[in-house]
Amino acid sequence: MDPPGSLHEDVLSGNNMFGKQPLSAFSTKQRKTTKFTLTKYTIYETQERMYIVGSNKRESMFRILEIDLSVPEDELAVLEDNIFFTRSEIMDVLAQLENASDSGLNKKVTGYGLLGFIRFTSCYYLVVVTECSQVAVIGGHSVFHIDATELIPISNNYKKPDKYSNEAKLISSFSSLDLTKTFYFSYTYDITNTLQTNMLREKLRAVDRSDISIPSGISSYNEMFMWNNNLLSPLFNCFDAVHDWFQCIIHGFIDQVNVSIYGKSIHITLIARRSHHFAGARFLKRGVNTKGFVANEVETEQIVSDMILTSFHEPGNGFFDSDCYTSFVQHRGSIPLYWTQEASNLTTKPPIEINVLDPYFSPAALHFDKLFQRYGGGTIQVLNLIKTKEKNPRETKLLVEFEECISYLNMHLPETRKIDYTSWDMSRASKQDGQKVIEFLESYALKTILETGIFHNGRDFQTTNIQQGICRSNCIDCLDRTNAAQFVIGKRALGEQLKQLGIVEDTYLEYDSDIVNILTELFHDLGDTIALQYGGSHLVNTMETYRKINQWSSHSRDMVESIKRFYSNSFIDAQRQDAINLFLGNYVWREQGTPIWELNTDFHLHNDYLMDGPKRSYTHWWNDYHLQSLGDLLQKEIILKGNDVSKAKLAMNVRGYPGAFDNYWNEYYLPRTVTWIQDLFAFKMNSTRRYQSSKKQKDVTSPFESRKQSWINKKLKGIAPHKDDTGPVITESDELILAKTIISGATVSDEPTPWETEFRLSLYHLRGVLESRNNLENNFGSYSAIDNPVFAGDYNVVDLETTSIDSALSAGEIRGGAFSEEVETDPTFQSRSYFHVTPVNVQYYEHTDSHVADNLTQLGEYTDYLDFKNLKVDSCDMKLYNDMTNVTPRENLVL
Repeated sequence: MDPPGSLHEDVLSGNNMFGKQPLSAFSTKQRKTTKFTLTKYTIYETQERMYIVGSNKRESMFRILEIDLSVPEDELAVLEDNIFFTRSEIMDVLAQLENASDSGLNKKVTGYGLLGFIRFTSCYYLVVVTECSQVAVIGGHSVFHIDATELIPISNNYKKPDKYSNEAKLISSFSSLDLTKTFYFSYTYDITNTLQTNMLREKLRAVDRSDISIPSGISSYNEMFMWNNNLLSPLFNCFDAVHDWFQCIIHGFIDQVNVSIYGKSIHITLIARRSHHFAGARFLKRGVNTKGFVANEVETEQIVSDMILTSFHEPGNGFFDSDCYTSFVQHRGSIPLYWTQEASNLTTKPPIEINVLDPYFSPAALHFDKLFQRYGGGTIQVLNLIKTKEKNPRETKLLVEFEECISYLNMHLPETRKIDYTSWDMSRASKQDGQKVIEFLESYALKTILETGIFHNGRDFQTTNIQQGICRSNCIDCLDRTNAAQFVIGKRALGEQLKQLGIVEDTYLEYDSDIVNILTELFHDLGDTIALQYGGSHLVNTMETYRKINQWSSHSRDMVESIKRFYSNSFIDAQRQDAINLFLGNYVWREQGTPIWELNTDFHLHNDYLMDGPKRSYTHWWNDYHLQSLGDLLQKEIILKGNDVSKAKLAMNVRGYPGAFDNYWNEYYLPRTVTWIQDLFAFKMNSTRRYQSSKKQKDVTSPFESRKQSWINKKLKGIAPHKDDTGPVITESDELILAKTIISGATVSDEPTPWETEFRLSLYHLRGVLESRNNLENNFGSYSAIDNPVFAGDYNVVDLETTSIDSALSAGEIRGGAFSEEVETDPTFQSRSYFHVTPVNVQYYEHTDSHVADNLTQLGEYTDYLDFKNLKVDSCDMKLYNDMTNVTPRENLVL
């Protein structure tokens, strides 16, 4: 029996329900039903009204949304009576609607999402998602990428506008923002908030403490990352079930991969949420606006889950209590100062200008206050990667001003909440020998993880670990250098996440292992996507650049992307900026206003100098609630009061418990869609299994084992997991300490050990190879002594001042070789597990007076071959040592 005045009753009786004003017309508080979720929308139209019929995945339950077409075009009248229909009932309703209209009931389009309404100069348009594809699954909840959209005019006499009219120009500009590229939504999972926020909110609901908002002051969707907030704004005064019908979308990047660990599946999900505030193209949006929002502001979340369970719930009537889910969040954004770059002079690196010098750094204060608010009141770590030395000051202008800003803000903050600022010239470090970039970032990453922690879900508040604080990384564009830094931090966080899941014991993950390779791909794709959105091209410098891998091909790629970025910044960015301003509602067309394509600047669209409300303090610049520790708040309000989650509280506070409180089952097991196993998302997902099937790859069973046992892994494993003011330190083995002592020239002992003897021989040999690599390669031809220096032959002393190296080679006194097919077929080739150094080689290197290695880093190319802990010395080698010391009395033979 339908209630009086319901849609069902009105339709069947032929009454016009649009004579009534919805009860929620002046209410902005939204409700969301959990009975079933609308995932398919069919739009019908009569002469007087438009009907949107929404159904669940099973197409067993239906709802109807009505739009009045008889009101003036500049008005929007939307109404829903919140009545649910069965399949047979909805068919009767549609039949009655068709019979009641003279023009009949015409089907317009079928869609899979509704994004909202927008108006240009005449009527409103409904934005409909007509195609989408799944990109991730989180707790059984699917996340989709928008593949196609359509604009549906809300008019009963719509005519296509003239192509020279303002309406047509605005539609064209709106379409320039391609919604089919990197826009995402979910029907049942809130992707505008982090996993930590979503899970803690459910736990608060379980203990009836919804009065506590997480984050502070944000109780629902995070408006900062809702890119269709402007499209939804006309609806909030029409009815109170907007989020039942319309999806919230984010702009950024989402991808998910599967790591196979001996049959166990671990999902790594990367979500990048781009802020819609102060959004735009590279040279057109720099620095900060008056509201504290910075350009290119992106929140990156890394979710790692053990897929032994699909849902967020443990078996046995669990409620968001699965301990199989962890997450870690990072942040990137432009330097929060008033600065700009003019791209009009057609130069790839325009000069940087600081436009306003604010002695109180008010916009920066607002920015950091928002960071405290969103990330649990914990420590904010700032990693500033811009240059610290320049002949012509450019980036260093910002460096000086930014450091003054941090110093001023810290002056007034409480001691426990001071901003942890680190400045490091990443560009300079990348040009130095060795792996300085990776070494520093690995050390900094460990410090970050220890400071902020990660989120690990538990059965209740007591057993849940939370992340408090954030690492904020920036360079000039917040693209290339920032993405590399966030990858290394994310890599260390991944190790910690796997450790808390009980997968590994050591948080250090080796470079060139399958799990790090696939994480590298994820961050590379994320970086490319963010770079395309902001800079107009892919990343210029990738992790290959900073790890110095494939430098020739990497350099060629970098040059191409630099050209693309320059072209986009010079000729396309203005058009993209207009589209963004129109879509986000920063620009609204007015009859007597200036068209968006004629604006000289959009500065006034993103900055507001009107003071509304009390003036903000210059010294007490933060909100006290934002500095309150989230962990302390939960401890005080929940745990210490004995109000933690329990089955009794769940039954009392959660509607539908233990039955249908979460609709993930119908979301994950899609009815009427799966016909072939190759069409399943889980089957098509990128996985580390493809590394195992590649014929070119070495057969490695464990995804944690490096396929290239590089020296950097051995060095970075020594980073000690302890926390102090100086950050992490490196613990050294006895062998490493001894090796450094030998290199420094100090005396170790009167009677050297076999290990020390072999190390001295090898070190002396390697110094010669480093200095004379070109000469050696020219003489050895196709044999490369650089890749694998293996020497064999008779131990006869040859004076190189009277005997050429060629004659020594032809006499068999020197033989060089590498592990190649050409050499392995040579019957005279002697495969050894370590070096043989003949006196003729020693004399040759001594003759060249080679002394080039100052530290172990310069020996990195050779430590793949040498394992200093496992070197052996036989009687032949001892004879070599004695012969070597008798060849010449020069002191530099004793290192």
